[in-house]
Amino acid sequence: MDDFLNFILFRNFRAKRLMKKWLRSMESEAAEESLEILLKLMSLMFLINFRNFRRNIEGFNGRYLFKSRDNSITVSAVFENNRMTVSERLIDNPDITVDFRNGKALLNFILSPKPDILGSMLRQDVAPHGNFNYLYKFAYMAKRLQLMAAGSV
Repeated sequence: MDDFLNFILFRNFRAKRLMKKWLRSMESEAAEESLEILLKLMSLMFLINFRNFRRNIEGFNGRYLFKSRDNSITVSAVFENNRMTVSERLIDNPDITVDFRNGKALLNFILSPKPDILGSMLRQDVAPHGNFNYLYKFAYMAKRLQLMAAGSV
């Protein structure tokens, strides 16, 4: 009888659909958390001026918005007055907005040993809107931080 009710009420289908939805939400939450940790670490490194890391933002003003296409991920970084602030909200007038297809695309972009911005754009994993120079500057700073963490720099 249970098998019959499960078949009629599509319980297996609904359960599989909910599992996929839950996994996607976990993926996007993990991606957002990873990006936020990266940005906060970057901000901390600027404050303590670890190995002249601060020189990357001296005199630099920029507004970054990182988000997923479905808006489940939203993280912003603002560079002003030789400081960096990070928040989980939309900001007005970003210099560059980076739209990621999903959380997996964001994780692949951040954790990649050799970030390929152009390849990510061609695969439509990443869609930047605004001044591309800001994206390249951010990629440089993130890669330098990754190398510092690995002890390569």
